[in-house]
Amino acid sequence: MFDNLSLKLEKAFQTLKGQGRITEINVAATIKEIRKALIDADVNYKVAKEVTDEIKEKAIGQNVLTSISPGQLLTKITNDELTQLMGGESIDINLTGNPSIILIAGLQGSGKTTFSGKLASYIKKQGRQVLLTACDIYRPAAINQLKVLGEQIGVEVYAEPENKDAVKIAKAALEHAKKNNHRVVIVDTAGRLAVDEEMMDEIAKLKEALQPGETLFVVDAMTGQDAVNTAKAFNDRLNFDGVVLTKMDGDTRGGAALSIRRVVEKPIKFISMGEKMDALDRFYPERMASRILGMGDVVTLVEKAQAAFNEEEAKRLNAKLRKNQFDFNDFLSQLEQVKKMGNIKDLMSMIPGVGKALKGVDVDDNAFKPVEAIIRSMTKEERENPDIINGSRKNRIATGSGTSVQQVNQLLKQFSDMRKMMKTMNKMGGAKRALGAMNPFGR
Repeated sequence: MFDNLSLKLEKAFQTLKGQGRITEINVAATIKEIRKALIDADVNYKVAKEVTDEIKEKAIGQNVLTSISPGQLLTKITNDELTQLMGGESIDINLTGNPSIILIAGLQGSGKTTFSGKLASYIKKQGRQVLLTACDIYRPAAINQLKVLGEQIGVEVYAEPENKDAVKIAKAALEHAKKNNHRVVIVDTAGRLAVDEEMMDEIAKLKEALQPGETLFVVDAMTGQDAVNTAKAFNDRLNFDGVVLTKMDGDTRGGAALSIRRVVEKPIKFISMGEKMDALDRFYPERMASRILGMGDVVTLVEKAQAAFNEEEAKRLNAKLRKNQFDFNDFLSQLEQVKKMGNIKDLMSMIPGVGKALKGVDVDDNAFKPVEAIIRSMTKEERENPDIINGSRKNRIATGSGTSVQQVNQLLKQFSDMRKMMKTMNKMGGAKRALGAMNPFGR
């Protein structure tokens, strides 16, 4: 979502190229371009001006070390200011109370119900028993949607479709949670197409009746500056605890993520992308700032790898690689693990320098499908011993997978080359070091 902003900031820093020192004169043009880039990204004008004034004040007169350029120094200062703009540090969700109560608020269409399911999945993975509560009494589809999501992630959903009193439903859900040992109750509430008094009264009554430990405001990042205005209206009435930005993978300029913290003075706690139940990330301002400036986000990439890769499976794979016994079953298993980590282009953009290289490039998540189809069309014997795959077998595999013999040959060659490389490394004694680097658990 920050592609255009990243590109414009990069161009802004290039105006300092060749300069030996940051001065008030040579930094003025850069600051002007940074401010313009922020405003173009839909950042509130007042916020953009405040941030660039702070960058300018910190930059002027800075001594540039021989090992870095003025552009690099200004990038570092801008990174620090963007981090502070988005909150400085990550604030975790509050799960105190028995049970812990989380109230979800926001406009209709912002992604509240989907986020409620994602949050339930996120908390369940921490070992807590969660109860989802359907308190949208106006939109029957919301109750059905929550039930579908609950079934998908294995979380109970409390609903009373005939009851038109959201407060009574929430209180009954709370009693149900206490009786059935649920440690966390997530309350999904009704939304409207715009902020109105009736909506605000209902959500305020729910908060007063439940006394939640955490009230989260869910906002669609694609609505740009309107997201900030809506957040302010909700916060003035609700005094919520944190913000959730949804649809962060959409075609949006990102201004909400950059300015919402400064305007409402409440932390962004989560960012949500896509419909998958695991597509939810805790928000880290410093990591987001690094991604905006094209410096990647290796920490998040490693965390995703650790969450996706099974430790016992990694140990088993390491042992097979050392013995040069890696086969197509293992390859398919690793492919499945990688897919769990999320959108391929998003993952690649977390690697420093790769995000810029991918600008305008379409990275298709379906690229793995032909490879999977080919492997799944092999017999058990062929997967374990690819050397037996002759011409007739290749024809059968190609037909079964809906691919060509050329594609089958290409995969077999790549797999053979990889096995040869691992065999050579084993002989040289370098496999253990290489495997240590490949293993996200570092063992």
